Amino acid sequence: MSGMKILQVGSLTVSNDTGWHIAKSVPATLLLGLITQAGAIVWTVSMMMADIQDNQTDIVEFGQRISKVEQLVQNQAVSMARIDVNIEHIRTSVEKMANRDD
Repeated sequence: MSGMKILQVGSLTVSNDTGWHIAKSVPATLLLGLITQAGAIVWTVSMMMADIQDNQTDIVEFGQRISKVEQLVQNQAVSMARIDVNIEHIRTSVEKMANRDD
């Protein structure tokens, strides 16, 4: 055993020839807790990935809706400009009729 190094920390033992060992004194509840935590982490990550996918879909849908709204706003701006021009022509015609009577 002259070339083999052994390090023991609590109930865990590390040696050069065999790797990690867990002593039999480690409670089963600790192992169960670690497995439960690992499962919870996997579940949490999978739920986050599903939420991210849903958000990406929603973002695409909102982008399409915004494009439609922008088009509608642009069409309304054109209509408003036409209405303004028509009002200006009507105002000019009314002013001309009013000046004739004077």
